[in-house]
Amino acid sequence: MSDEPPTTPPTTDRARSFGSVAEAYDRGRPTYPAEAVAWLAGGEAKVVLELAAGTGKLTRGLVDQGHAVFATEPDEAMLEVLRQRVPEVSAKVATAEEIPANDRSVDVVVVAQAFHWFDHEAALTEIARVLKPGGHVALVWNSRDERIPWVRRMGDLLGRQDLDTSSSEQLVHSDLFGFMEEASFKHWQEVNRETILDMARSRSSFAMMDEAERERHLADVLAFYDDFGRGMDGMQIPYVTRCYRAVVVDRDEQTTSDGDAPSQEGPVVSDGTDTDMLLIDFR
Repeated sequence: MSDEPPTTPPTTDRARSFGSVAEAYDRGRPTYPAEAVAWLAGGEAKVVLELAAGTGKLTRGLVDQGHAVFATEPDEAMLEVLRQRVPEVSAKVATAEEIPANDRSVDVVVVAQAFHWFDHEAALTEIARVLKPGGHVALVWNSRDERIPWVRRMGDLLGRQDLDTSSSEQLVHSDLFGFMEEASFKHWQEVNRETILDMARSRSSFAMMDEAERERHLADVLAFYDDFGRGMDGMQIPYVTRCYRAVVVDRDEQTTSDGDAPSQEGPVVSDGTDTDMLLIDFR
């Protein structure tokens, strides 16, 4: 990312550094407001594939709104927490660049707090492949509202990667998707003296620190909380949930030389009418 120092390890390494702090991530990160979840999915119940699902912070909201949700996540430790939190979801270790689903098999592909980690050319090609005609991709980030001075000070401590949603512009420049829509929603996260430490531990930068750096960083976070928190009553952190979506561009059916549509091998995604199979079968 643009605000990382030159000595930062490769993006892929940082993207997969969260597994060591999976439990802290689940406790410390905010959820997503129901209005944002509804906007991302686009209404009535759908077959939704969530990429880089993490510990299921968004997954839970999608399931609660009636969608058939299937999740991929490259980090097994993160995915294990998701399986515990949202056991009704079928989940598999996989990357956005190699999605284990067949062509034209899902209504929505959603990515929460992770699109900036992807190889965008490869991932968008895969996302377009698995979307049904008329389906869409949806991206979302929770960003602290740093118009408030004390929240800016928190950003000085925790970093501002979540404020950067510029990778969404990849949708604008892709010829695989149509017009990009945007929406934003406000909400609050309540944290206390313990969960604010989990918030600090959940950052990829924290995972890359040595032990002495971690201790100093957590001490600084506690000092911040003691200045601006309300003791046992906690602290309310304001967020703006920034959402983006774009419909996949229709493409003509490929045909064989005799004019027939090619047969498709391997597992398929069901529309839910087959009760003896999963709604989606991962490769």
